[in-house]
Amino acid sequence: MPPQLARRIGRAKPSAIMQIAEKAKRLKAEGRDIISFSIGVPNFLPGEHVYEAARQALAHDSGQYGSNRGSDAMLDAFLEHISKIGLTGYGRVNLATGIGAKHVLYNLAEALLDEGDTIAFPTPYWTSYLDIAEILDAKVELLPCPPEQDYKLTPAQLDAALAKKPRVFLFNNPSNPTGMVYGRDEIDALADVIAKHPDTWIITDDIYNRMVFDGVGYHNFVHARPELLDRVIFVDSLSKTYGMPGWRVGFMAGPEVVAQAVTTMNSNHITNLPEIVSAAAVAALSGPQDVPTAKCAEFQAKRDQVMDVMNSIPGVVCPRPQGAFYVFPDISAAFGKTHGPTGLKVGNDVEFCSALLEAKGVACVPGSAFGEPRSLRISYTCPTPQLAPGMQRFAEFFAELA
Repeated sequence: MPPQLARRIGRAKPSAIMQIAEKAKRLKAEGRDIISFSIGVPNFLPGEHVYEAARQALAHDSGQYGSNRGSDAMLDAFLEHISKIGLTGYGRVNLATGIGAKHVLYNLAEALLDEGDTIAFPTPYWTSYLDIAEILDAKVELLPCPPEQDYKLTPAQLDAALAKKPRVFLFNNPSNPTGMVYGRDEIDALADVIAKHPDTWIITDDIYNRMVFDGVGYHNFVHARPELLDRVIFVDSLSKTYGMPGWRVGFMAGPEVVAQAVTTMNSNHITNLPEIVSAAAVAALSGPQDVPTAKCAEFQAKRDQVMDVMNSIPGVVCPRPQGAFYVFPDISAAFGKTHGPTGLKVGNDVEFCSALLEAKGVACVPGSAFGEPRSLRISYTCPTPQLAPGMQRFAEFFAELA
């Protein structure tokens, strides 16, 4: 018998989203006609200037270690990038980078949470929030935000949660999985509550901040309450905005002590982001923004297309998302029914998604993966020609339930 693994590995779970995506990929490889609404990748590539910057960096590669924090050029580009959404008052000492935003979030959790500390966040949540907390043996307080309140946290809920003095409050705007966006008044009201409770670190995981529709705009707690700069940590990424999920570049901006802690963590496991990736990041942040601007408009149009179908299906309740590239319908009206043509039973969200994939070749992620078992997530970043047929199959599936 080999020695035992560490206990924390027993708390680690594989990504539910990736499991669905892998199953869809496997069925496609077997020859099935599969349309995937499962994985949250933007499905576009960055502009040519990004690739040219990478090629130039490759041609002049130093072959040396880089900065644990991130190259000066990349940090300066990120400072300029966030200044355009009104996040000012930061210097290089307030920044740190990571191998994607997920890595930054993991480092932040390591830096801010001791075993047994509490992290609070709204439900529905991005799956990795719970996974990271459980690996680190932190306590989790979930703040339920059902479809009846448009999946949004209320000031009263936040006030009650922060009164218990959790070590960290984690906030996501625009939201994955719901696509919901908090407007200025909503952020102002939550920021007023946060200001009353000085004992909690605030992480705003806002990697979709450039993908906001309907003129709502992006708003942050420090816009409303600049004095919160010493407690709010803003997390961003190249993945969604620039179509660069595989390049793995994440950022944080926050108090100097936190940025230094994350930099120290980097020094112990990744050392630095690769030089070529850093050059590509600078080009993405500083170069032409026509690709992300065009994609935001395209995603808004796709959102409208999906919502037209959702609103046409009896029994489906779907708050209107205003950002990211997700819709998160409540499909609980289907529970307890059977899909006529196949005889597949639909008792819950997992069975619904399984039957939908089997019967119609459409892959979605069950809402229970995000802490809301009445719903499912649709990521509408698939190639545009697949969207209408995929949504038609979804509506047909619902119509065939009895």
